[in-house]
Amino acid sequence: MRLLVGFFKVLILFWVVLWATTVGAWEGVVTKVLDGDSMLVKQKKRTVTVRLYGIDCPEYNQPYASAAKKTVQKMVLGQKVRIQPMDTDQYRRTVAMVMFRGQILNVELVRQGLAWVYPRYCKKQPLCRQLRDIEGVARANRVGLWQRSAPVPPWKWRQHRR
Repeated sequence: MRLLVGFFKVLILFWVVLWATTVGAWEGVVTKVLDGDSMLVKQKKRTVTVRLYGIDCPEYNQPYASAAKKTVQKMVLGQKVRIQPMDTDQYRRTVAMVMFRGQILNVELVRQGLAWVYPRYCKKQPLCRQLRDIEGVARANRVGLWQRSAPVPPWKWRQHRR
């Protein structure tokens, strides 16, 4: 299984690096982690709110929300990251792949069972198919939130809270 996950990580990294060399990637320092899937990144003199592309971490009152946020803080808070913009969302956040020390944060959160692939917004192929495969491995190995018998995806959690 580790070999399979490693293979997918290499494929995703290759795809993101290829994309980053052609379309608007930039570097900055993570100044604040807002939650598991969003952060503030300082780029020169401006601060940009970045939302992780293709994934959704648990909401504040959900199990594993705190673990996701703490994991992101340990990985990237105060660190230089490379932002590969993929979109801008309705809140004017930059939706992006976030790379650090040869890793991709979006992938790491899915691999560690701290995020779902977000089917409504994850559309880029082969990237999203590979993320779903990594999620499948995390589910099969009961990693992170997949240890629970029936974890509720954040988009459903938000619907029930309204």
